[in-house]
Amino acid sequence: MISPPRIFSALATFCWLSLGSLAFAQEGVQPFYIGTYTSGDSQGIYLSSLNLADGSLAPPTLAAELDNPSFLAINGTHDHLYAVGEVSNFKDKASGAVSAFAINQDGTLKLLNQEASGGRGPCHVLLGPDEKTALVANYGGGSFVSLPVAEDGTLKPAASVMQQAGSSIDKSRQQGPHAHGMFLVPGTKLALGADLGVDKVMIYDVTDEGELKTHDPAFIAVTPGSGPRHLATNKSGDKIYVLNEMASTVDVFQFDPQTGQSQHLQKLSTLPEGFDGNNTTAEIFLHPNGKWLYCSNRGHNSLALYAVDPETGKLTFVEHASSMGETPRSFQIAPQGKHLLIANQNSSNIVVYEINQENGTLTSNGHQIDVPNPCCIDFRFD
Repeated sequence: MISPPRIFSALATFCWLSLGSLAFAQEGVQPFYIGTYTSGDSQGIYLSSLNLADGSLAPPTLAAELDNPSFLAINGTHDHLYAVGEVSNFKDKASGAVSAFAINQDGTLKLLNQEASGGRGPCHVLLGPDEKTALVANYGGGSFVSLPVAEDGTLKPAASVMQQAGSSIDKSRQQGPHAHGMFLVPGTKLALGADLGVDKVMIYDVTDEGELKTHDPAFIAVTPGSGPRHLATNKSGDKIYVLNEMASTVDVFQFDPQTGQSQHLQKLSTLPEGFDGNNTTAEIFLHPNGKWLYCSNRGHNSLALYAVDPETGKLTFVEHASSMGETPRSFQIAPQGKHLLIANQNSSNIVVYEINQENGTLTSNGHQIDVPNPCCIDFRFD
C-alpha cells in the first residue's frame, strides 16, 4: 500500500526510468502501461513490466503526462497507444479528449495529437475492426463516438457521434444515458456499446469510412436497474457476457454475429450469498483459453471467477479472490495466460496473481507495486 505523500523524487524517477528502459528491452519481460486518475499524486500514464519467470513487477516509471488517462488502447503493431482524457472541458468545449501517442523504443510515449472525444467524461477507448478507427464511450456526455486513425497513427476529428437518449428506473444514476464502453464482435464489423444509463447494449456497424451506423436490431436489453458497464465476447462471437455495475450481476447472451439477434441464457450475481455491503462491479475478461471468466467487485474488493461451459457458454461459479486492495477498478490477464494483475484504484497498488492452468483459480505470488490511482492496465503484446 502507499502511504501519503506518494511522490516520486527527481532522483528516484531517473533511476526508475533507467531500470524501466532496460527491462523493456529484455527477453522474458512483458511490458505494460497503466492508466490513472490524476486528481492525486499521479501525473499520467505509467510504464511497468512483468517478469515472466518469477512474476515480479518493475517499479513504475512515468511514460507520458496526461490528465485523467483512465483507459488505454494499444494497436496491433505495438507502436501506437491511444488514451482517453476523462475530463469535461477540452479546448473550451463540453468534451473530453482522446490522445494519440507513438511508443518509443524505451517504452516512453511521444504525443502525436489530440482530438475532442465528442462528449464529456470519456471513459473507454477501443480500436475498431481494422484499427483505422478509435471508438470512444463518453460517460458524462452519453455518446458513442468514432474517430478515424490516419496512416501515421494520428487521430482525425470525430466521424460520427451517436448521442444516446432515454433513462431507466434508478433516478439517482439513470436519469440519462451513460455510455460506458465499446467492444468488438470477433470476425465482424459490429461494435457493442454498453450504456449504464439506459440499461442497453447498443449494436453498431463500423463502416469502412470509420463511421458508426445503428444496426438492426439496435440493442440488447438488460434488466432495468442493472447498469451495464463492460462486456466480454468469446472468440467465435456467439456468446456475450455483460457485466452490470449497479446490480453486481453478469448476464450471458447467445448472440448471432451475422444478424445481431440475441437470446438471454443466464444471470448470476458477482457477490457471495449474504453480502450486504455496498458494491459496484468494474471489469470483466475471459481468459485467452476461453475456459474462465473473471469479474471485479468494488466494495467486496474481489474478483469473481466462473468456469465457462464449452458447449453452452453458461457459467458456474468457482471462487472469490481478494483484490488485496481497495476498489479493483481494473485488472488484466498477461498475454501468456499465466498471470493476472489487479489495479486497486483507492489503495494505489497493483498486485500479481498466478493463474492455475487447470481450473483458473488465483493465488497471490506476493509481488505488487505502488502506483497512484491506477484504473487501467494494457499489455504491450511484443
